[in-house]
This record gives sequence, C-alpha cells and structure tokens, in this order.
Amino acid sequence: MFPRILLSPDPAMTQVFNIQPLSRSLASALQQRIDTRTKPLGSLGKLEAIALQIGLIQQSLHPEIRQPRIAVFAGDHGAAKAGVGAYPQEVTAQMVLNFLAGGAAINVLARQAGLEVSVIDCGVASKVAGASRPGVEYVIAKQGLGTANYLEQAAMTPAQRDAAIAKGAELVRGWHAAGSNAIGFGEMGIGNTSTASLLTHFVTGADLDAVIGRGAGLDDAGLARKRGLLAQAAARVNGRKLNALEALAEFGGFEVATMVGAYLAAAEARMLIVVDGFIVTSALLVAHAINPAVLDYCVFAHGSAEPGHVAQLSHLGAEPLLQLGMRLGEGTGAASAFPLIRAAIACMNEMAGFEDAGVSEAH
Repeated sequence: MFPRILLSPDPAMTQVFNIQPLSRSLASALQQRIDTRTKPLGSLGKLEAIALQIGLIQQSLHPEIRQPRIAVFAGDHGAAKAGVGAYPQEVTAQMVLNFLAGGAAINVLARQAGLEVSVIDCGVASKVAGASRPGVEYVIAKQGLGTANYLEQAAMTPAQRDAAIAKGAELVRGWHAAGSNAIGFGEMGIGNTSTASLLTHFVTGADLDAVIGRGAGLDDAGLARKRGLLAQAAARVNGRKLNALEALAEFGGFEVATMVGAYLAAAEARMLIVVDGFIVTSALLVAHAINPAVLDYCVFAHGSAEPGHVAQLSHLGAEPLLQLGMRLGEGTGAASAFPLIRAAIACMNEMAGFEDAGVSEAH
C-alpha cells in the first residue's frame, strides 16, 4: 500500500499566491468576435479556443503576446548516481553551458519562435562558469549542489523546498514587471524523469510502473533497474500520508520546486503559461494541488512520448495542442507551440469580419 496524497489546496500557499479564476465577463464578446471573422463557425479548431482563453486571461478583445520567454530550470538529483538514468550526472552542467552558448535544441527553436531564453541554475551539482549573452539570460538560484538521494532520505528539507518555491515566484515577478506577459517552462536535470514519475504516482494515484518511461534512452535492462529503484524509493515512505508539498520535499528536484513557485506567480500575474512535457507537468501537479486556479492560465503545448504524461494530463483534465512524439524536455515542446499561439491571436485580431469584408454569412 502506497501513501495517499492529500490534494486539497495548502492554506498557507493559497494566501501567498492570490490567483483569481478567470472572469467570464468578456466570454460572449470574445466568442462573438471569433465567430464573426470570415470563416465558418469553429473552422479554426483549437486556435479559436486558445484565442478565447488568452482574451479571458488578458481581459481584452485584442490580446497580445509581449516579451515571451522560455525559462529552463536546471538541477541535479542525488538519486542519479544510483543509476536511474542513462547519462552521467555531469551532463546537466554540460548542457547548461550548451544552453548558454546557444547550441541546444531549445535555443534553435526559441530563435525560430522569437523567444528569449532564461537558464536558471536551481541546483546543478557543480559550479557552472557561464554568463548571459544576447538572447540567453543566466540566473544563479542554487538551493544546493543537487538534492539528496531520495532512495535513502528526503530529497530536500522543507526549508529548501520553500526557498526554491519563493525563488521561482521572485523570478517570474521580475520578468512580469519588466513587461513579459507569456512564459513557457523547460527543464534540465539528469534523473529528473524519475522524480517526475514519483511525483506523478503520488499526486495522481497512477500505478508507479505505468508512469515510468525510458527517459533519455534507457534500454530494457536500464528500464528494469529504474523501475526497481523507484519502487524502493516509494517504499521508503510507505504508510505515511503526504500532501503535495511533502511529496515534493521527499522526491522533488530543486528545479521542480522552483517551477512550482514560478507557475503560481505567473498565474497570479495573469500571464499566459505554456506547459512543456513530463517533468514540467510534474511541477504543475504540485502547483495545482496548492491552487487549482493555476490551470486557467495554462496552455498545454504537446503530449510527451513519456508514458507518465498521459496520467498527468488526465488528472488535470488537459488536452495538448500538439502530438509530435517529442520527449527531449528543455522547453522544446513549449517553444514549438508558441508560433501557433501567436497565430491564434493574430487570426482574432487581424482577420476581417463578415460585414467589413462584404462577405455573406451562413444562414
């Protein structure tokens, strides 16, 4: 018997983050504007739903995307050294340097989509001698040199968890104050699919084996080893009742905890949130347990090829915009979705109406 997660919002966190559910006061006017563009009703499919959602988020008939960015949260996991992943832990720091040099997939896709990239070192296990460059911001927000090994003890203390959440909120509030109203989340951390699997299991109640995937390319033997280690980790807290924040401290990564605060602050600031894949959504599971209203501000970019993402999306009642078989992380799915999001808004703002264009409407 695995411990039961308590999904009620945490009162303390709800007080810190004043997230308002979307007002529907403009819904009829927005829908009328969408419906009276020169097209058959509903013919732009999900683009129409996105346009409506963003109009409600911004409470505007003419919404716009300003200074959008992808925030890539990086951190290491003590359990990675036990063999839960296919790559050595040093790859996390090496990939952070790759992000900063502009050479990773997320850099390429962000450039194509006109997005700034922020790379946040939340807990990489070594000092990364990097610096910001045009188009790539580097932020040091370390809570430690990686988390503890959750096979043996809690990954982080409650104080570390809360500090990471607070830091994520601080970062987003700064970006918002500087003019950004849209953010996509990405991540980097060897072993963090294992953390995402454990959080998904405990928060959603899904079978643990069903939410464990191959991560960054495990073979059959590696996948079997990963399943055994994660079963051992889950058994370590057997019998205890955990709420979402306790589960985060037991099994989370510093990058995941920082994302939790970032989600909540972005929703509080009424920003559009573009959700990437499996690891990013594991952080959203915790943020949602703290305050369910965060979902009103989220567009789910894509369906990850990691099997646990299906359980996450089902739990949240979410439908992804794209199905591309992607499982890279880094925020690449979110970056891929931004051009479609821009297109949705452009269609509402720039398409002629039937009356303006002199086109007859359907009877």
